[in-house]
Amino acid sequence: MLRIFRAIALAEGVSTLLLFLVAMPLKYIFDQPALIRPVGWAHGVLFLTYIVAMVPGLWGRRAGLLGWIRTFVASLFPFGTFLNDGFVKRLDR
Repeated sequence: MLRIFRAIALAEGVSTLLLFLVAMPLKYIFDQPALIRPVGWAHGVLFLTYIVAMVPGLWGRRAGLLGWIRTFVASLFPFGTFLNDGFVKRLDR
């Protein structure tokens, strides 16, 4: 399950970057809002999937309370899931 969680975290991180670096600049700089809805929707679904998958992904892996908090907080910041991947990967050993 941890491998699936890492894949979801990667997808969630990519969707965040697409939203912030592609869709939002197109809307606010170039007045082209077409990508906001599909990219925002995909990001929302992936964020919720990340939160749900975090429970079976980390459960019983000696992550500790700070590890759980760190993994949750990583989903709130751009690049957070990428930076947290090393921590999650170490839990698999």
